[in-house]
Amino acid sequence: MCGCVCVLARVGVPLCAAALGCQNGRMSDVRTPDPGWFSDDDLEDLRRRIPILYVEAVPVRLSAQGAVTEVGLLIRVDEFGEMRSALVSGRVQYGETVRDALLRNIEKDLGPLAFPRLPASVVPATVAEYFPFPARLTDERQHAVALVFVVPVSGDCQPRQDALDVKWVPVEEVFTDAIAGEFLGGREQVVRQALSTVSFA
Repeated sequence: MCGCVCVLARVGVPLCAAALGCQNGRMSDVRTPDPGWFSDDDLEDLRRRIPILYVEAVPVRLSAQGAVTEVGLLIRVDEFGEMRSALVSGRVQYGETVRDALLRNIEKDLGPLAFPRLPASVVPATVAEYFPFPARLTDERQHAVALVFVVPVSGDCQPRQDALDVKWVPVEEVFTDAIAGEFLGGREQVVRQALSTVSFA
């Protein structure tokens, strides 16, 4: 058994550090000083072997009566240079609660002033399962299981990471065919299913 301590991956899988390129007790290729972060090659290998747990959020604006009036969609550029709509999304780290993962990824994608409103105990609106082969929902990188939440935000949303903008659309538009082509992998179905659990203005 390897004498190196086990690395606790952000995706929640303990692996021997030697298997991840540990040299003289140090990681040979990591993106950040966080020892739980896998290199691109290691993460790609994991994605070929196990499902990865994600949280996804559908940001919404509420009326004074508490009904959903608008839905926030991240605008990203895909590999072909086309504008696409996306959800707030990210992996759950090892030892992290689902609530903390949700808050962290909302701040990552919408900025620190979005002011999301989450209850003390969070329950997903739906669960989405993405596959790397033809299916209802697809993600060519991996088999992923996502806990999807509808999250009211009351602050100023400023896109971060690789998002260009946050587009707010009337909730009714999300259920039209026109918006379906903006998403990849069938994610418009995820948005619609999540929104079907809340009331509209």
